[in-house]
Amino acid sequence: MNKNNKIAVIGLGYVGLPLARLFATKYSVVGFDINQKRVSELQEGKDATLEIEDDILKAVLKDNADSSKGLYCSSNIDDIKDCNYYVVTVPTPIDKNNRPDLTPLYKSSETVAKVLKKGDIVIYESTVYPGVTEDECVPVLEKISGLKFNSDFFAGYSPERINPGDKEHTVDKILKVTAGSTPEIGVKVNDLYASVISAGTHLAPTIRVAEAAKVIENSQRDINIAFVNELAKIFNLMDIDTHSVLEAAGTKWNFLPFKPGLVGGHCIGVDPYYLAQKAQEVGYHPEIILAGRRVNDGMGQYVASEIIKLMVQRDIKIKGAKILTLGITFKENCPDVRNTKAVDIIDQLKTYGTSIEIYDPWANPKEVMHEYGIETVQDLPNTKFDAIILAVAHKEFLDLDLRSILTTEGVIYDVKGALSGIADKRL
Repeated sequence: MNKNNKIAVIGLGYVGLPLARLFATKYSVVGFDINQKRVSELQEGKDATLEIEDDILKAVLKDNADSSKGLYCSSNIDDIKDCNYYVVTVPTPIDKNNRPDLTPLYKSSETVAKVLKKGDIVIYESTVYPGVTEDECVPVLEKISGLKFNSDFFAGYSPERINPGDKEHTVDKILKVTAGSTPEIGVKVNDLYASVISAGTHLAPTIRVAEAAKVIENSQRDINIAFVNELAKIFNLMDIDTHSVLEAAGTKWNFLPFKPGLVGGHCIGVDPYYLAQKAQEVGYHPEIILAGRRVNDGMGQYVASEIIKLMVQRDIKIKGAKILTLGITFKENCPDVRNTKAVDIIDQLKTYGTSIEIYDPWANPKEVMHEYGIETVQDLPNTKFDAIILAVAHKEFLDLDLRSILTTEGVIYDVKGALSGIADKRL
């Protein structure tokens, strides 16, 4: 790869920042984000998402966009106008009706189009259904830039595989799927990633193949988790411990080790709807994909009802009962609260008139309030509770003496199956 390549990474969240930091070890990189507060913090060497340690981030930062190898974070579009690779890493959410919301992709494409030049390559990393890059994003690039696709400028696709909070499977250690809008551009895109990804790359034949590969990765996991969630419901009715069943079945060499739980976050709980939407557009109703989504989307309500049943069995007065929820992020040891399904449990329990407190040392209380209108604390409340729910298995929770803050007849419900021997029931 040409060491003089200049890369703009559009979007500096959980995906964009680790990628920008990695590219900056070999190239001149400008990280662009419309959030000025986020940009300022990053340029000071502080990452609120905790994906990049401060000393590692500071090691690649540079003072301005024009200097050589390193990372400069900016919200000024002028700072990315002389880049020749544009990597778009914005989120792809769903709306209230579970339909794909491509607004962030459209907006970021508009931004790139304003500075696009002949010979430039625009690479998308956002998870989408097959066809979005070329049918939705490219027309925006053409319209605003006035340039012609695959003649004046080109496109690539390399789906993100970031696992927030995972310090072992970092971006450089995860094999990268790549693709280009022409065979020659595919090689260029592949070579760019191969120059920094130690785990290697896989060059897909087309952008649509790469888009499809990504969206089925998370759909497959979603369906498998839905299966064990359904098993948990069945075995609970039979008074059989689901985790013990899975442990026994797991002794077979080819048994897949999935566990029941809440399925949220920005990927697994969202991506199947993208695939389902496209399938319906081409005339196919995806029964298994949507059935899996229905099961997983209903787990918060199911857990809440199970907790209420346990409390009733112990003659605990439901209205006004004090319940402590441990964790509100979408996964353990991570501050990410996007699309967390812990909120579903809380919302359902509130309909019974219970009083709920939420303790999460990882979640930012202001962010949770902004996203969900829910108050959280970062210190363990000093009071007694009628029920305690382990919703997220943060490391801080595993050694807590939960019985000491529980009323005599109180209930401990372990959603994650992480509390050894002290839970009254686990999912």
